[in-house]
Amino acid sequence: VQLQASGGGMVQAGGSLRLSCAVSGTSSAYDAGWFRQAPGKERELVAIMPWRGDRPVYSVSVRGRFTISRNRAKDTVYLQMNSLKPEDTAVYYCAAKTNSAPLDRVFNYDYWGQGTLVTVSS
Repeated sequence: VQLQASGGGMVQAGGSLRLSCAVSGTSSAYDAGWFRQAPGKERELVAIMPWRGDRPVYSVSVRGRFTISRNRAKDTVYLQMNSLKPEDTAVYYCAAKTNSAPLDRVFNYDYWGQGTLVTVSS
């Protein structure tokens, strides 16, 4: 399974960015979404879109500002990030898993894309 992330960049506080994650190499059902890691901090959940149509899972820090969506025909997961804050600055990683383990734990994800840097200036 390969994940290709794109869409990072630099933006001023209050601005918007959209990340994309193209998934290839699998015909299995998979949960997919985004984690992020700021310098000196652990990797943390941002948003996950479950395969089976359950509601997305968001971290408290991004709820109401970020929206995750999925195009199954294109095997692509998107993260629309609005009202960005300097504390959103991090490397964002897309991730996927085919197991039934809980959605919110980093170590449950088998497949990872390369990170894409998001920098929000004040």
